[in-house]
Amino acid sequence: MAVDPRGADVDVQHRATSWGVVRSRVVGRPRDGVPEVVVVHGLAVADYLQPALCELGTWTRAHLVELPGFSGSGEPPHPMDVGQFADAVVQWLDASGLDRVVLVGHSSGTQVAAHVAVRRPHVTRALVLASPTMDPRFRSTRRILLAWRRNHALEPPSLDERHTPERQRAGLRRVRHALRVHLADALEDVVPSVPVPVLVLYGDQDRICTEAWARELGELAPDGRFRLVPGAHSFVWTAPSAWSAPIEELAREVA
Repeated sequence: MAVDPRGADVDVQHRATSWGVVRSRVVGRPRDGVPEVVVVHGLAVADYLQPALCELGTWTRAHLVELPGFSGSGEPPHPMDVGQFADAVVQWLDASGLDRVVLVGHSSGTQVAAHVAVRRPHVTRALVLASPTMDPRFRSTRRILLAWRRNHALEPPSLDERHTPERQRAGLRRVRHALRVHLADALEDVVPSVPVPVLVLYGDQDRICTEAWARELGELAPDGRFRLVPGAHSFVWTAPSAWSAPIEELAREVA
């Protein structure tokens, strides 16, 4: 059991999958009348989500799943694509014994979480897409890096400080591969097949995703909705409480 600087107990767990050992961080406890939450992190990094995870842990039990090859999870057998990352989360879910969860993805984690929701609708009560990627307007390496640079100017230095050890651990080659496979995955093609309520959270200063596309994703979902929150792409770091209330509201709605 670890302790987050905010004072929350963080339980670290490991589960074997065919894609390697998957580590997860768990905060909070199960509550009657509200589903548990499973969070998938963004490209190559997970630590930045811990404060936001602890916010979710104030009203339910919340799990941060670290994808194979990144953060504290084990080495995968080979470089993975988005569908394979989703399969690792599916195997983790199957092994966890969790029933009826709210799936949450941030940034590129939205792409993974959406595939999981389609594959495991009997386990998923709702899907949350926070700062979704990849916006078609930026769907090339050059354009997404330019968008990242514009957004980076709006993020605090503390975010880079949090990211650096995990990026170094992953290595430039693995990060580049992950970027390439996420650019090749079209979230807007998956969302119409999600059979549960979908909530899109968009930071009002986000420069990696446009508000128009984020709203479009909500409209593409059979049961979709959109919420504007304060901040840039990584609003979960600068304002970790910003997503807690909208996610809790959705969780209680679908409980």
